[in-house]
Amino acid sequence: MIQIQHEGFPLPEKKFLAALKKIAACLELKGTVTIRIAGAAEVRALNRKYRRKDYATDVLSFPLGEKLRGGFYAGDILICRPVAEKQARQNGQSLEKELLLLMIHGLLHLQGRDHEIDKGEMLTLQERLFAKFRADIP
Repeated sequence: MIQIQHEGFPLPEKKFLAALKKIAACLELKGTVTIRIAGAAEVRALNRKYRRKDYATDVLSFPLGEKLRGGFYAGDILICRPVAEKQARQNGQSLEKELLLLMIHGLLHLQGRDHEIDKGEMLTLQERLFAKFRADIP
């Protein structure tokens, strides 16, 4: 199950959830995932606390991978809306498509992939998944 928290702005949640369900199936990602779209201050504080980097980054992933009383919990993804908006403009695409790209990025991290140490495999897979599912998002 995937949950999206997006207080304060509209989001075609049903379309995102349908696409993310297909993406999680492609990745064989099991368990519950919570995706939170937040402001810069929240993302910056968590980036500083967990990565010792004092700025708002685009996406943070917190893999848990534990069996809890309610079932298996894969982890949390935190996306910074202001950074996503800036990147959407830079990439010439809608905010919704940029959010999908960042959600895919986070799901790959929850799966255990790391673009900082692999040889480009994670980002290649990210681009393939984005190309395949970007049409699902307006």
